Amino acid sequence: MTRLDATVVPPHHPPYIVADLLGLPGDDIRYELVNGSLLISAGPTPLHQRVSSRICRILEDVAPEGVEPLQTVNLRVGFRELYVPDVAVVPAAATESATSMVSPRDVTLAVEVVGPTSRAQDRFLKPEVYAAAGIPVYWRVEMDEGPTLYVYELDGETYGPPTAHKAGVVADLHAPFPVSFDPADLMRRRG
Repeated sequence: MTRLDATVVPPHHPPYIVADLLGLPGDDIRYELVNGSLLISAGPTPLHQRVSSRICRILEDVAPEGVEPLQTVNLRVGFRELYVPDVAVVPAAATESATSMVSPRDVTLAVEVVGPTSRAQDRFLKPEVYAAAGIPVYWRVEMDEGPTLYVYELDGETYGPPTAHKAGVVADLHAPFPVSFDPADLMRRRG
């Protein structure tokens, strides 16, 4: 591995494969692969972590038996594609495996919390990739909008236009299972 501006990168030139990422250190950098190209993002801010944790907790409280929401899992989409959604809902059996990755066929919901270094990926790339991978539901949380929750549902091989749920109004969602919450609750302080 070589160090480039405090970031460790694999020692050879792209295109990279998923196995190249497995040896990278666990630090505050998020490494993803897009068609063999290394995508490096800064680690999440504390507010970003709060939102991701709240989503996980909300989903855990209503998830049916045998289903678990997880934070920052490695999602292997292909030989040269690996993504790290902020939250993914998977069968509990998939969490008991010793493997470091989940398959898109196991993910019923992928969630991305948009941050300063992930805007383009979360708004444009991820919906396309997750739909092509067959993930039935994608949520995008825009913190700068109050927050606003954008819900995408698979319509054939692509997501239909997202439905926006603004802060201050309870979002009653039915997929991947029934859940209701006000997006404003995602950013509120405890207590």
